[in-house]
Amino acid sequence: MPLSEHEQRMLDEIERALYEDDPKFATSVNVSRIRRRRPIVAGCLFVAGLVALVVGVIATQSLLAVGVIVSVVGFLTMVAAVGLFVFGQPGARAAKGMDKGADKAGPSLGNRMEERFRRRFDEPNQ
Repeated sequence: MPLSEHEQRMLDEIERALYEDDPKFATSVNVSRIRRRRPIVAGCLFVAGLVALVVGVIATQSLLAVGVIVSVVGFLTMVAAVGLFVFGQPGARAAKGMDKGADKAGPSLGNRMEERFRRRFDEPNQ
Protein backbone atom coordinates (compact mmCIF):
# COMPACT_ATOMS: atom_id res chain seq x y z
CA MET A 1 0.00 0.00 0.00
CA PRO A 2 1.53 3.32 -1.03
CA LEU A 3 2.21 6.05 1.49
CA SER A 4 0.08 9.18 1.59
CA GLU A 5 1.69 12.47 0.60
CA HIS A 6 1.96 13.53 4.24
CA GLU A 7 3.61 10.24 5.23
CA GLN A 8 6.00 10.45 2.27
CA ARG A 9 6.99 14.01 3.23
CA MET A 10 7.62 12.93 6.82
CA LEU A 11 9.74 10.01 5.62
CA ASP A 12 11.75 12.32 3.36
CA GLU A 13 12.33 14.69 6.29
CA ILE A 14 13.51 11.81 8.47
CA GLU A 15 15.89 10.68 5.71
CA ARG A 16 17.28 14.21 5.31
CA ALA A 17 17.79 14.49 9.08
CA LEU A 18 19.57 11.13 9.10
CA TYR A 19 21.89 12.25 6.29
CA GLU A 20 22.66 15.47 8.18
CA ASP A 21 23.24 13.77 11.54
CA ASP A 22 25.21 10.72 10.43
CA PRO A 23 26.04 10.68 6.72
CA LYS A 24 28.33 7.65 7.00
CA PHE A 25 25.60 5.50 8.53
CA ALA A 26 22.98 6.87 6.11
CA THR A 27 25.01 5.87 3.08
CA SER A 28 25.68 2.42 4.53
CA VAL A 29 21.94 1.70 4.77
CA ASN A 30 21.02 3.31 1.47
CA VAL A 31 17.76 1.65 0.39
CA SER A 32 18.18 2.45 -3.30
CA ARG A 33 21.43 0.48 -3.35
CA ILE A 34 19.58 -2.53 -1.97
CA ARG A 35 16.82 -2.13 -4.56
CA ARG A 36 19.37 -2.15 -7.37
CA ARG A 37 20.62 -5.52 -6.17
CA ARG A 38 17.21 -7.18 -6.19
CA PRO A 39 17.21 -8.09 -9.90
CA ILE A 40 20.64 -9.70 -9.51
CA VAL A 41 19.52 -11.66 -6.45
CA ALA A 42 16.30 -12.65 -8.23
CA GLY A 43 18.27 -13.90 -11.24
CA CYS A 44 20.58 -15.96 -9.04
CA LEU A 45 17.62 -17.43 -7.17
CA PHE A 46 15.91 -18.29 -10.43
CA VAL A 47 18.99 -20.12 -11.72
CA ALA A 48 19.36 -21.96 -8.38
CA GLY A 49 15.71 -22.97 -8.55
CA LEU A 50 16.13 -24.18 -12.13
CA VAL A 51 19.14 -26.24 -11.13
CA ALA A 52 17.20 -27.73 -8.20
CA LEU A 53 14.30 -28.53 -10.52
CA VAL A 54 16.55 -30.36 -12.99
CA VAL A 55 18.40 -32.18 -10.20
CA GLY A 56 15.04 -33.20 -8.74
CA VAL A 57 13.86 -34.58 -12.07
CA ILE A 58 17.08 -36.55 -12.42
CA ALA A 59 16.82 -37.76 -8.80
CA THR A 60 13.33 -39.17 -9.44
CA GLN A 61 14.99 -41.91 -11.51
CA SER A 62 16.47 -43.49 -8.39
CA LEU A 63 14.79 -41.88 -5.35
CA LEU A 64 11.25 -40.89 -6.22
CA ALA A 65 10.27 -39.06 -3.00
CA VAL A 66 13.50 -37.10 -2.71
CA GLY A 67 13.39 -36.12 -6.37
CA VAL A 68 9.83 -34.85 -6.13
CA ILE A 69 10.61 -32.81 -3.01
CA VAL A 70 13.72 -31.26 -4.60
CA SER A 71 11.76 -30.47 -7.77
CA VAL A 72 8.95 -28.79 -5.83
CA VAL A 73 11.44 -26.75 -3.80
CA GLY A 74 13.19 -25.72 -7.01
CA PHE A 75 9.92 -24.68 -8.62
CA LEU A 76 8.88 -22.65 -5.56
CA THR A 77 12.29 -20.98 -5.54
CA MET A 78 11.81 -20.00 -9.18
CA VAL A 79 8.35 -18.58 -8.45
CA ALA A 80 9.73 -16.60 -5.50
CA ALA A 81 12.54 -15.24 -7.70
CA VAL A 82 10.09 -14.07 -10.34
CA GLY A 83 7.99 -12.43 -7.62
CA LEU A 84 11.04 -10.68 -6.23
CA PHE A 85 12.01 -9.48 -9.68
CA VAL A 86 8.55 -8.22 -10.63
CA PHE A 87 7.51 -6.66 -7.33
CA GLY A 88 10.95 -5.52 -6.20
CA GLN A 89 11.86 -3.45 -9.25
CA PRO A 90 13.70 -0.17 -8.62
CA GLY A 91 11.24 1.57 -10.95
CA ALA A 92 8.23 0.41 -8.93
CA ARG A 93 8.36 3.51 -6.71
CA ALA A 94 8.73 5.77 -9.74
CA ALA A 95 5.73 4.16 -11.42
CA LYS A 96 3.65 4.88 -8.34
CA GLY A 97 4.80 8.49 -8.30
CA MET A 98 6.81 8.09 -5.09
CA ASP A 99 10.29 8.50 -6.47
CA LYS A 100 11.90 11.89 -6.98
CA GLY A 101 12.43 11.18 -10.69
CA ALA A 102 8.81 10.22 -11.29
CA ASP A 103 7.87 13.68 -12.57
CA LYS A 104 9.97 13.16 -15.68
CA ALA A 105 8.39 9.84 -16.61
CA GLY A 106 4.76 10.85 -16.09
CA PRO A 107 2.05 8.82 -14.44
CA SER A 108 1.68 5.16 -15.30
CA LEU A 109 -1.42 3.65 -16.86
CA GLY A 110 -2.50 2.19 -13.53
CA ASN A 111 -2.17 5.55 -11.78
CA ARG A 112 -4.18 7.30 -14.49
CA MET A 113 -6.94 4.69 -14.32
CA GLU A 114 -7.04 4.91 -10.52
CA GLU A 115 -7.27 8.71 -10.69
CA ARG A 116 -10.15 8.53 -13.18
CA PHE A 117 -11.95 6.04 -10.95
CA ARG A 118 -11.54 8.28 -7.91
CA ARG A 119 -12.72 11.36 -9.80
CA ARG A 120 -15.81 9.50 -10.94
CA PHE A 121 -16.92 8.81 -7.38
CA ASP A 122 -15.50 11.90 -5.67
CA GLU A 123 -17.30 14.43 -7.89
CA PRO A 124 -20.90 15.18 -6.96
CA ASN A 125 -23.45 13.67 -9.31
CA GLN A 126 -24.87 16.22 -11.70
